[in-house]
Amino acid sequence: MRKYALIFLGILLLIAACNQEAKPVILAEVNGETLELEAFKATLGEGVWDSLDSATRRRYVEDWVNLTLLAQAAKEAGLDQDPGIRERISYAGKKVKANALISERLSQLRISEDQLFSYFRVHQAEFQKPALTYDIQRIQLPDKLTAESVYEQILQGLDFEQAVARFSTDNLRQARGRMGLVESTSPDSMFWLAARELELGQPGIVSKDDFWYVFRYTATQESEKEASFEEYRAEIRRKILSEKQEEVYQSLLREIKAQGNEIYYY
Repeated sequence: MRKYALIFLGILLLIAACNQEAKPVILAEVNGETLELEAFKATLGEGVWDSLDSATRRRYVEDWVNLTLLAQAAKEAGLDQDPGIRERISYAGKKVKANALISERLSQLRISEDQLFSYFRVHQAEFQKPALTYDIQRIQLPDKLTAESVYEQILQGLDFEQAVARFSTDNLRQARGRMGLVESTSPDSMFWLAARELELGQPGIVSKDDFWYVFRYTATQESEKEASFEEYRAEIRRKILSEKQEEVYQSLLREIKAQGNEIYYY
């Protein structure tokens, strides 16, 4: 009898332990509204939370608290009942869900080497031109949200070199963030790829080796060699995905509309 009692007690303890493990981790609570760790991790993006130091994590949680307070105050003032605001909230929610569905379908696409090279051959005239090198100036930052914040400040008028002196965390800060001329075959080729999408002096954002960078190029120089397929590989992949996105969008619409949804236009 004692043996069965011990077994029963063990089962109860195991159930209790499982229940405790399943309990979500709460980071903050504002007037009954809670911020759960796993949900916040998903909002930031895969691996971002784990890469942050404790001070940055506290700042992000504090930002959530402040935003929640403002949202709750808006609700108390009845602003959430305004027809225009309600429609904007509804539209934003639909857009997030639709983009998630499209992104899920895009993630299933596999672009082969043959597809990449075929695209290069078809658009050869576009790609066969002297390769450029870019004179890059950068600001190293610890995470994506900080990079986005600095990027927005620069767009609003903050001088780039002042931003380097104030925010950059790497040794290049002493050289005003200047990397020198960057080419497609250099170890920092991702800056070269990203710079191709920007205008002279326009800021951009890239990530590399667990850091985020706000950068710009201040000058260009033609290289003696012609750009090759390898140098355009990443750009070609982006172009194909961009074209596929419209195909995925239309394909999803056809699939969903074929399911007999009730749609009326008035």
